[in-house]
Amino acid sequence: MADTLKVTLVKSPIGAIPKHRRTVEALGLSKMHKTVELPNNAATKGMIQQVGYLLKVEEA
Repeated sequence: MADTLKVTLVKSPIGAIPKHRRTVEALGLSKMHKTVELPNNAATKGMIQQVGYLLKVEEA
């Protein structure tokens, strides 16, 4: 299991519910196709599961 995850925003959160928009922002994703590396822990996985329909996730 990798220590980090590469998370990319592939769908715009404009039409998403406000809680999901805030979650995307908390992940550090502000623009489309931006990629961030996040730690592979329970908190990050929960956030990714909540807004997974907007993201592409890869193990780094």
